[in-house]
Amino acid sequence: MDLETLKARLRAEVEARADRLVAASHEIHEHPEVNFEERFAHDLLTGIVEEAGLAVERSAFGLDTAFAARAGTRGPTVAVLCEYDALPGLGHACGHNIIATAGLGAGLAAAALAEEAGGCVVLLGTPAEEGGGGKILMARAGAFDGVDAAMMVHPAGDDLSRMEVIAVQEVTATYTGVAAHAAAFPHEGRNALDGAVLGYLNVAALRQHIRPDERIHGIFTSGGDKPNIVPAHAETEWMVRSSSIATLAPLKERVAACLRAGAEAAGCEVALAWKAVVYADMLDNQAMVAAYAANAAALGRPLAEPGAAPRVVGSTDMGNVSYLVPSIHPMIAAAPSGVPIHTTQFAEHARSPSGDRAVVDGAVAMAWTVADLWAGEGVLDAVQQEFAATVAGVGEAARRSAIDEVTGA
Repeated sequence: MDLETLKARLRAEVEARADRLVAASHEIHEHPEVNFEERFAHDLLTGIVEEAGLAVERSAFGLDTAFAARAGTRGPTVAVLCEYDALPGLGHACGHNIIATAGLGAGLAAAALAEEAGGCVVLLGTPAEEGGGGKILMARAGAFDGVDAAMMVHPAGDDLSRMEVIAVQEVTATYTGVAAHAAAFPHEGRNALDGAVLGYLNVAALRQHIRPDERIHGIFTSGGDKPNIVPAHAETEWMVRSSSIATLAPLKERVAACLRAGAEAAGCEVALAWKAVVYADMLDNQAMVAAYAANAAALGRPLAEPGAAPRVVGSTDMGNVSYLVPSIHPMIAAAPSGVPIHTTQFAEHARSPSGDRAVVDGAVAMAWTVADLWAGEGVLDAVQQEFAATVAGVGEAARRSAIDEVTGA
């Protein structure tokens, strides 16, 4: 089958499922579920996969809400990824209902033609992108073994070639002091809240002296029970971000020093618990980006390069996948230009006609990109050569840290 014919048939496969994909997008949007609790979405998506005649592995790779389905017995293996977790309090303000169903549409279309086209596709349901690191945990369990390339598409306010992905690790700082009556015996107390506040102020001062592409955000989650009791316990949570997984390590050390200094000044103890997953930066494979960009343009969605505006900066565990296999993470317009993700406004657009178009167009663009990897002349070779050069440049230590457990500073 020639490439043009393959793409025409893939588009027909997606369009035949368009109503079902959009309906599923709406259902997921109406049932938002946070990290590792995406049972409704897991069951809905795996049921649709089975309806299409594919065997599906539920609760795959040791995660209750992950899944995997495969088709094809020969040729390059391309993974299409689905995300479906929501944000606490905001629902699908990141549009993961669109990611899930665009990925579903692309995966099912490719699966329908995989054997005939001489390629393999694996459709992966990846839970807990919003901080849980589902893809990292799946990678540790072998989800990307034997995969030649991976892709997903993320909704935004504009059609962009990529998201500006920076590395991140989260840390919880737990301060322990000594309780006392705040009026009668304040001298006998050691104020854990003071330690947490001083640690916060130290980080605030540090923010003046970090790189422009680095970010540190923190909140107080515990600060005492009553004002007449010297707080014996306080807790803060932080996200520490840097441009790459390599530059993140020294920034973590500086943040840790700030938090410890607050405890020392207040005469308290502090325990720092770094989350066991570190989100890496994204190594966008430009050969794959070029293929996807051509396909998106053919659908009337020419891609812009991120610049001063529009741009989307954030972190995703897809970055970790990109250290393992050639990967892309383009953005597809599902809302008017300039509408930021992680807002109630964007959540509304994620279940709107523009969001629905993003589901179908995203599915077609990815399915066509799968076809390019299967049958495009020289495409897979270019992708693999670029990936080999890229990972050689970042170094094996950084590549391994993208999936290995990291306990932190």
